[in-house]
Amino acid sequence: MQERFHGKNRRKRMISRLFLHLFFIILCLLFVYPVLLTIIVSFTDNTTVIYNGFSMFPEKWSLDSYRFALKNHGIFNAYKVTILSSVIGTVLAVLVMFLYAYPLSRKDFKHRKAFTFFAYFSTYLSGGLVPWYIMCTQILHLRNNFLALFLPHLVTPMYIIILRTFISSNVPIEMIEAAKIDGANEYRILWKLVLALAKPGIATIALFKLLGFWNDYYLPMMLVTDSSLYNLQYYLQVMFENVQILAEDILTGVAGISVADIPTETTRMAMCVLTMGPILVVYPFFQKYFVKGLTVGSIKG
Repeated sequence: MQERFHGKNRRKRMISRLFLHLFFIILCLLFVYPVLLTIIVSFTDNTTVIYNGFSMFPEKWSLDSYRFALKNHGIFNAYKVTILSSVIGTVLAVLVMFLYAYPLSRKDFKHRKAFTFFAYFSTYLSGGLVPWYIMCTQILHLRNNFLALFLPHLVTPMYIIILRTFISSNVPIEMIEAAKIDGANEYRILWKLVLALAKPGIATIALFKLLGFWNDYYLPMMLVTDSSLYNLQYYLQVMFENVQILAEDILTGVAGISVADIPTETTRMAMCVLTMGPILVVYPFFQKYFVKGLTVGSIKG
């Protein structure tokens, strides 16, 4: 009787596990399908797309969209601007937020509540768009400045709170006290002990900030008019909104070619692929820290 009961439970667990696996497989396919479709369409002949629409199995393949996109040297400059602003912005953002979060994790910090309130308060209330724009352009002089691509978004209060919680959960105060007894000062504790133990949390926040800077088009749209400072996303937006401008830049002086001959549909997909490519390459290096950063501390012993 007992064996039959255990057998039924085992079958129920197997069936529930099977449905769970099928659910996640379907969910994964739903996420992967748009990416694959974008890549395939970018290698499809533009005329085929116009007449037949988007398809996973195109009738005719072509590299015209990539040739067209890479003919414009603006995309290489946009890549350079995006890489520099994303890397510099991420490093500075993580450094500033880590140095802010660590004192908040220390219960012996005298002004801990005041600085915590300041971080929380800024998540609920903001000065609004007009004061923000005046501050960036008139006070900080970020108009057409490379710093405009990352400085206004350097600090995210919610990430400070996450880092504070992560550090307080994974760096026991007893370990800090033991390091002090061994003769370590505050700076040595911060850079040698806390930084080493907080790597998963820092890497998770760094990945979020890197994605944010890489995908940002709002800052250049608001603060940049110099085309040499366009990042990749804003350059992509400008191209989407006005293909005519891109065509004139590329085809100046070229006879016998009209705007109608330009692979507009497939070029958009090619630009999407060129934009997301580097992030897809970088993400696996952060993945082990990303998973650990999200799960560590969830089980209390």
